[in-house]
Amino acid sequence: MTLALHAQREHEGARHGWSVALARCVRFLPVVPTLLFLLVFFIVPVGEILQGGLVSADGQFGFAQFERIARTPVYAKVLWITFAISFLTAALSILLGYPVAYMLSRLSERVRERWLLWIMLPFWTSYLVKTYAWMLLLSNTGVLSTIALSLGLVRETTGTIPSLTGVLIGMVHSMLPLAVMTMLPVMRGIDDRLAQAAETLGAERSTSFFTVFLPLSSPGVAAAGLLVFISSLGFFIVPALLGSPKETMIAQLVISSVLELFDMRFAGALSTVLLICSIFIFFVYDRMVGLTSLTGEISEKTRGSRAAGLRLALLMTAGRVCAPFMMRRRALAEPVARAVSPLGLYTCIIMALLVLPVLSVMPYAFTKSDYIGFPPKLFSMKWFGTFMDSPVWHSAVIRSFEVGFGTAVLSLLLGFGATLAMTRMPRRASKPLFALLVAPLIVPRIVVAVGLLYLFGRFGLTGTNLGLVIGHTVLAIPYVVVTLAAGFQRFDWRLDDAARVMGASPLRRITSIVLPLLMASVTAAFLFAFLVSFDDLTIAIFVSGGINSTLPKQMWDDIQLAITPTLAAVSTTLIILIALVVAVSSWLKRRAR
Repeated sequence: MTLALHAQREHEGARHGWSVALARCVRFLPVVPTLLFLLVFFIVPVGEILQGGLVSADGQFGFAQFERIARTPVYAKVLWITFAISFLTAALSILLGYPVAYMLSRLSERVRERWLLWIMLPFWTSYLVKTYAWMLLLSNTGVLSTIALSLGLVRETTGTIPSLTGVLIGMVHSMLPLAVMTMLPVMRGIDDRLAQAAETLGAERSTSFFTVFLPLSSPGVAAAGLLVFISSLGFFIVPALLGSPKETMIAQLVISSVLELFDMRFAGALSTVLLICSIFIFFVYDRMVGLTSLTGEISEKTRGSRAAGLRLALLMTAGRVCAPFMMRRRALAEPVARAVSPLGLYTCIIMALLVLPVLSVMPYAFTKSDYIGFPPKLFSMKWFGTFMDSPVWHSAVIRSFEVGFGTAVLSLLLGFGATLAMTRMPRRASKPLFALLVAPLIVPRIVVAVGLLYLFGRFGLTGTNLGLVIGHTVLAIPYVVVTLAAGFQRFDWRLDDAARVMGASPLRRITSIVLPLLMASVTAAFLFAFLVSFDDLTIAIFVSGGINSTLPKQMWDDIQLAITPTLAAVSTTLIILIALVVAVSSWLKRRAR
């Protein structure tokens, strides 16, 4: 009898163990489609780049392509220029953006959201539109040159572009919002009481800043530097339009190898070099700072390493040296008082420098002239009519909306399942999963684009909307995951547990509880995924084909031929669209709160 009871209990225990294991497997099932998608359309294409770079012109495996890069001085020079411009862009973006992020982190939630609207507008505005704006501002007949000549500041001017200065202006303007948005979550997580405790113990406020706040915010600074640097490695729009041949970057060589020389193997070798450099930088970053800093967390290795102790000592010394020159931070509770402080004034200037160049395009869309000239002769709507009536532009707009909507739907489905599974995983499993999900954000876009060209060429997806949707979804998944993860962190999982206890199925709980409560985050993720697709040029150049272009691809083709008022009308339309999306996203966030 005792043996029978014991056997029954063991059987029930085994059944319970199997049921728990099955429940855990079912919980992690939503991430499987996302992993398969990234495996096929991200990992495999990137792997094929590595393989393609090892194939010589006669089809033999070897290092001939890399030897060609090493033997030719011009390629080594282009690599050096690429890394130098990327490093300068990252350094300037952090130096200019750190005070802005610090200012925003000290504000209340409601006031900070109003400031963030002015950062989100240039952040999501197309790189082409921003570069087009700087072309109008910095050329020898542009706004700044004309004003300088009119005021007698200079006798003659050749403009700022093409030059290294123009490239850095355009790239920092594009990357500065990314740096601020990356540093801000880490700064918001720093407890103000730590600095107050240091001041209570006798530390100067400047010393308290350098020894408490700055070290604690260093993971955010490192994350911003990483994202800006790696994003800059794949830039080609800004150096192509604002730079001279001296500022040629490696992404331009990749595009030239594919579209002009039709040398796919050499393009693969160049992409491989770029990829290896990115992976190495990412590995060093993970070892020194920790991957979790990308999510706004401070890892243990950052807290306890010897490097952190050395950095702390250096920062303490800097605090003592800079104390006489450091502005004393006032404990101002009123937003207006903060705005008129020196830090608030600096933030206003940076915001103006971010937004005004984008808005400066709009008057040219209403000019009566058949050419671009400053000041524009207002007022006419004919260039909007030219834009709307042109079959080429009309087809590009329709295709961009179709691809953007398809990308938003697919990336939201994949990203929601992956984020849902990731939030219920233990930390040890969620960290590598998060690394894989954000990997397309870290790998330069030009590498992903070349890899997809390899893959789509075999399956006939080049030139199709499906190919564009797949490529854009690879780029959009990281944005969807990060946006949804912020919503899931605030979600009360006890509501889901209560529904499960009452017998609700997983699908029922998602549709009736999770989705309604996370609707603001879901909508924001959908809009951001749409914007990622609508703004992309890199994937479109390689995948869209030569017949039907997307709107950014059509702008790229036209802007290289001439700077026309039609481009100003297109840019104005895109700015209005971005402003509407940002406003709707902000309204949904406030409503959800």
